[in-house]
Amino acid sequence: MHNLVIRGIKMDGKDYKIIAALQEGARTPLRKISKRVHMSESAVRKRVKRLEHIGVIEGYTAVVNPSKLGYNTMAIVGLDVAAEKHHEVIEQLKKLDEVKKLATSTGKFMIVTTVWAHDNKELTDIVLKKIGGIEGVKKTHTSILLERIKDVC
Repeated sequence: MHNLVIRGIKMDGKDYKIIAALQEGARTPLRKISKRVHMSESAVRKRVKRLEHIGVIEGYTAVVNPSKLGYNTMAIVGLDVAAEKHHEVIEQLKKLDEVKKLATSTGKFMIVTTVWAHDNKELTDIVLKKIGGIEGVKKTHTSILLERIKDVC
């Protein structure tokens, strides 16, 4: 663990332990976290508020199992796009409900997405029609995910 200084506030090992506990379960009671990090509940509450204030904790979310919602096909889709259309492509991808994660990257593809689909046919339609149909997308490369092993937010 590194002792970082963010916006003039130093983070220490206890901050990292609090973050780890919240990543394991955002609904974990602060009382339980306080025992785990050997601090009072009020001290943990203050640290959590501070971590939220400086932007280390951006929010809290539920991690869902896609297959339990009927999404049996998940894929990583890499996109090569026309440089002058890069921003416009990103804006269009942000609007697609099937795109669950979206990032720019270095390497083979300029943009990388995670897509959820109910089946392979739907994935094909999403990639070829919805994503491939966006002006500026030159090429897509799709890798179907075989098994979710670890999801950490």
